[in-house]
Amino acid sequence: MPSPSNLDEIRALYDFSGRTAVVTGGTGVLGSEMARALSACNANVVLLGRNVARAEEVIATFPKSGGGRHVALRADVLDRPALEAAAQVVLRERGKIDFLVNGAGGNDPKATTNPDLRFFDLPLAALQTVTNLNLLGTILPSQVFGRSMAEQKEGIVLNVSSVNASRPLTRIAAYSASKAAISNFTQWLAVHMAQEYSPNIRVNAILPGFFLTEQNRFLLTDKETGALTARGKKIMEHTPAGRFGTPEDLSGALLWLLSPASKFVTGAVIPVDGGFTAYSGV
Repeated sequence: MPSPSNLDEIRALYDFSGRTAVVTGGTGVLGSEMARALSACNANVVLLGRNVARAEEVIATFPKSGGGRHVALRADVLDRPALEAAAQVVLRERGKIDFLVNGAGGNDPKATTNPDLRFFDLPLAALQTVTNLNLLGTILPSQVFGRSMAEQKEGIVLNVSSVNASRPLTRIAAYSASKAAISNFTQWLAVHMAQEYSPNIRVNAILPGFFLTEQNRFLLTDKETGALTARGKKIMEHTPAGRFGTPEDLSGALLWLLSPASKFVTGAVIPVDGGFTAYSGV
């Protein structure tokens, strides 16, 4: 068994007291849980969002035992001036930016094929909406908040990809392609920041599997009965863990990748998917 001193060392790895974490997409089901996990580890959490009132509601759910100071700031991940203004506020009030969690993302039904909408007819505007939100919504915050990391020679960027990046699902071409681009960008940025600025700047991504969110709940389960839809059944058949993920399932990978316990890990894309990407189907 670990000695008491070793246990103290392990706990210290996940004590983010005095560290400031900027989180985009923190009002969503998964993003809000990641933000809560950070607050529980005493980080100062900055929630960026278009709806400040909603972000403040999320902050109100943070555990009272956490020792961080939290704030909600208005910023759209596709609005660079707003991101830069938010960065200035954070730097002025917190002194530095230690972590950036790029959690914003999503799909658009108008960019999803169905019997009445063929791939060839997907509207450009919908394709751009999905691509911009997922890919540019990760790149722009990385530019803005990564700049201060480059100047201070340390920091961690954590992106959120998707199993769609490794196993593209049918119907959602733009979402799958843009999430694959996030995985690629994660590797590119990890090398760039380490080589050009400091090896103490790390960039990784988590690759969530299938979690029931407000966006996909009624694609995977029946609204009236809660039973799995045909699509939901196929997913379960290919998920060795035999269940959908819960938001808390992301916390372990999140905290590990932001902690000194992973200090030799950069450019990694870590699946949290119940084995979906490992299963060949036979």
